[in-house]
Amino acid sequence: MRVLKKNLRGDDGEISLLAESLDDLWHLKYLIEPGDLVFALTQRKASSVTDKIRPEKMERRTLRLGVRVETIEFHIYSNWLRLHGIIKSGADIGAYHTLNIEVGSDLSIIKRWRPDEFQRIKEAVSASSKPRLVLALVEEGEATIGLLRQFGVQTVAEIRKGSGKGAGEDRRAQFLSEVAGEIERAAGDDAQVIIAGPGFAKEDLQKRINADCPGLKGRITMDEATSIGSSGFQEVLRRGAVETILENSRLALESRLMEELLREISRDGKATYGPAQVRTALDYGAVETLMVVDELARTPAMDPLIRHVMAGRGKVVVFSSEFEPGKRLEALGGVAALLRFQMGR
Repeated sequence: MRVLKKNLRGDDGEISLLAESLDDLWHLKYLIEPGDLVFALTQRKASSVTDKIRPEKMERRTLRLGVRVETIEFHIYSNWLRLHGIIKSGADIGAYHTLNIEVGSDLSIIKRWRPDEFQRIKEAVSASSKPRLVLALVEEGEATIGLLRQFGVQTVAEIRKGSGKGAGEDRRAQFLSEVAGEIERAAGDDAQVIIAGPGFAKEDLQKRINADCPGLKGRITMDEATSIGSSGFQEVLRRGAVETILENSRLALESRLMEELLREISRDGKATYGPAQVRTALDYGAVETLMVVDELARTPAMDPLIRHVMAGRGKVVVFSSEFEPGKRLEALGGVAALLRFQMGR
């Protein structure tokens, strides 16, 4: 993400942003809320009278409209963000319109900004300069390949093939070659790759990549995982190789914080969860790190809590509901906190 312009008076005002990736569209989903005024270039049908004989016809024109947002839709696999609401500036004021925001779109958002939203923009700008990362989990006859996004691991390929020899063909060699090819396609010219999994298949896969995909040499890190699939992705994120490569990965941070939270809860330590309990801890000045799931963070009830924590030099981490740590947080009421000191429940 790129910040094009800021025109703020305190927390109120306009920020213009350029969406450079699918991750940026996901960030925008949580930066834009119902009631915000958003300006962007858009296509809208407009009537045009060509001459006195031919009837009036509708043609699409490119306009810059300001829309007061009512609903927000984001679809990961469609690569677009839709903002629907009433036109407040431009043609057809008072009519409804949908802004389709895509990768490469620039838009201006006018609203009262929260501290965590400024933090989200900063993270998105920082993340845009970090390398892409492919996670490849492999065991005998099975592999799962994912692209690390800021909202989760997006699975790009799943390969299943028996590993024995038959009909004169080395099926295991075929399997490793197919997996190597999928990793090369996902990685492109610049992505880093982590290969992990149980057993010796990962070492054999690395050898196959070195032989078949020389362009990936120097971009591969080997790691451990006891399983493949989503649980394997989660395990790799916890182990630290991702953070070593990306310095501070959002998802690795969420995984580590969730592990710490559950550990503290299990021993009645310095942690609490649920809206009422977190508010009580906040009243006592005990909250060190506030953890809140993204869908809850945008509700009016959470706004004063987030501001209170950040005003008291606490940290706020908004978890993605698309990935496992966020789903666990949802099961705990959507909000939890790591504390400065222990409190009884």
